[in-house]
Amino acid sequence: MLERLIGLDQDITLWINGFYSPWSDPFWMFLSDVRIWFPAYGVILGMLIYKLGWRRGLVAVLSCVLTVVLADQISAHIKDSVERLRPLYTTVLLQNGLHWPLGRYSFFGFFSGHASNAFGFAACSWLGFRNDTSSRYKTYGICVFLWAALVSLSRIMMAAHYFGDVLVGTVFGLLVGTAVALSARAVIRRLPAKA
Repeated sequence: MLERLIGLDQDITLWINGFYSPWSDPFWMFLSDVRIWFPAYGVILGMLIYKLGWRRGLVAVLSCVLTVVLADQISAHIKDSVERLRPLYTTVLLQNGLHWPLGRYSFFGFFSGHASNAFGFAACSWLGFRNDTSSRYKTYGICVFLWAALVSLSRIMMAAHYFGDVLVGTVFGLLVGTAVALSARAVIRRLPAKA
């Protein structure tokens, strides 16, 4: 059963990765670069404080930071424990046409820290904004989850992760982000609005 799941994961990964084109490689590399996230994170966290007031906003900001730290550290720990090689280090995938743009990564990839961080941040920040009851933040939700999906997809396109790595990272990030955001909401409701 496990071998069939691994084979299916490899097939799906090769299928998705097969949609690459030379012009798209820079786009996926750009999305995969963690450094580009920081300015966007800063703007979003600043907007949380602006929309919620400094006390409530600070709780929401700290919940987003905690989400990313938890998702990142737990992912790193599990990678080192499971020791599943990334696709780019798997001979059978390379022989079957895996496209691998330039880039080196650590050896192990289960599960995707990029996916867990991106989806964790998306869930936590969106739920954080929803503490401001004047709006549902639908547009922000669509944009931030689309961004998280593209970041996650970039990891398959870069041959850094299997589809299964990204899927598990996505689910894990959503669970952590939602749990931390709901805990923060309990604290926020006890604080004065816009203070």
